[in-house]
Amino acid sequence: MSPHYDGLSRRHLLLGGAAAVGGLALTSGAIAKAPMVGKPSPYYYRFKFGNGEATIVSDGTLPLGDPHQSFLGITAEEIDRQLTQNYLPLSNAVLEQNVLILNTGDRMVLFDTGMGSLQMFGPTTGKLLSTLKQAGIDPKDIDAVVMSHAHVDHCGGCMADDGSRNFPNAQFYISQADYEYWTDENKVAPSMKVFLDTARKNLVPNRDRIVFVKDGQEFLPGITALAAPGHTVGHTIFMINSDKDQLCYIGDLTHHPVLLLEKPLTEFSYDTDPKQSAQSRVRMLKMLASNRIPVLAYHFAWPGIGHIAAQGDGFRYFPSPMKMEM
Repeated sequence: MSPHYDGLSRRHLLLGGAAAVGGLALTSGAIAKAPMVGKPSPYYYRFKFGNGEATIVSDGTLPLGDPHQSFLGITAEEIDRQLTQNYLPLSNAVLEQNVLILNTGDRMVLFDTGMGSLQMFGPTTGKLLSTLKQAGIDPKDIDAVVMSHAHVDHCGGCMADDGSRNFPNAQFYISQADYEYWTDENKVAPSMKVFLDTARKNLVPNRDRIVFVKDGQEFLPGITALAAPGHTVGHTIFMINSDKDQLCYIGDLTHHPVLLLEKPLTEFSYDTDPKQSAQSRVRMLKMLASNRIPVLAYHFAWPGIGHIAAQGDGFRYFPSPMKMEM
């Protein structure tokens, strides 16, 4: 670094940049003027995975709101410190909904289904069917829908509001514990009635198509269920293998890439059993970190692929670069 740079103030740098831009505008006129596009880029990412290919689409961003209300057992000052150090806002924790579709050549497997038409977190969710279309994937071609658990943002897109199936040719996979809990009004607290109603709407009509997965079971070729309870009674993550490639779809093992990693015993307000959830998180993250297994996190910043590494008493997330060539 030049020794002269240290003497430049932020004001000088800003003024210098403004002058440069102004000079460019004066000399070039409006030759490069063009209308704003006004539309985002397509919401999918595709990459080679083993003998097949993987596509990540999105159900849209999920604004959780004030992080101080959702992340518990930790001081407000500590939350602010972690967020500030990672250049994240203090007032609104915005989560993603990264939906994985795995094409093995023999079948198309979709992991979790988003919110459907439910807008309890605002109008930015419910994009799954449109992002599938952008990615060139017909919902009729989905052979299997694998769900990590039965919360509204994971099972909410199985059924349309008119009672038709969004994935009419699919078999459905979920833990029996989650199905039985979230469809039972005697188990779900009255304050969580929307979760009960959503599970009933999306899961009960598909009961004859549901296969219950068990811990350690390879229920589809190359896809193994790993029980990680606490967030829900039957929350499950999935180890995916194809040829020499491996990826762990971690569902809601951790919702936030900072607040539930740096201090992983932090609790989350939507956990059924926060203590158990924290223990599952630590156990699974230790395994993933020590084995350097890539993860796909449902709620991390798009597209949610990266690695977890041990750091101090917790962990750190390293997002992987997107590869735009197949």
